[in-house]
Amino acid sequence: MLGGEEVLRVVKSEKILEFDENTYAKLKNLNFHNGVIEVKMLSLLLSDAPDYARGFIGIAFRINDDDTKFESFYVRPTNGRKCSDSIRKCHGCQYFSYPKYTFAYFRENNISKYEAPVDIDLNEWIDLKAIIEGSHAEFYVNNSKDPILVVDDMKLGTSQKGSIGFFVDIGTEAFFKDLKITVND
Repeated sequence: MLGGEEVLRVVKSEKILEFDENTYAKLKNLNFHNGVIEVKMLSLLLSDAPDYARGFIGIAFRINDDDTKFESFYVRPTNGRKCSDSIRKCHGCQYFSYPKYTFAYFRENNISKYEAPVDIDLNEWIDLKAIIEGSHAEFYVNNSKDPILVVDDMKLGTSQKGSIGFFVDIGTEAFFKDLKITVND
């Protein structure tokens, strides 16, 4: 319960020390390919969060059965509206594809097209909507008319199917509610 509402709380396992790993709460008995994922999420920093924690919170989708491949989209609330660092502000949200095309891969190769700024903050409910079709994805935050990020070349291709998960990363206490999944095939 949070604020009198029933929510799902997700915190990254202390056993997983790397970034952009399979750190999500995975839904069972779901085979998602194309469609729409909508969820409300709230991010807090844990009391022992390292200084590089950003409140990482989002979704993983098309997760294979053994958790060795998935696509993900997440936001970094501390890089949002209250961030005064212009470089960090450009990194408000991120698409990545596990295992090869992670945050580290994109940064090491100076690829920035999978990130964008976003007007959010910690400790506020964020509406996330993801429209997934083939290798194309559009991500919307807080009922925006236009997507905050468009990915035309999702790295696992057009045939990948799998489950959906609630993604969280280093130093974050995440809360999720009001999940709605619309399957288009």
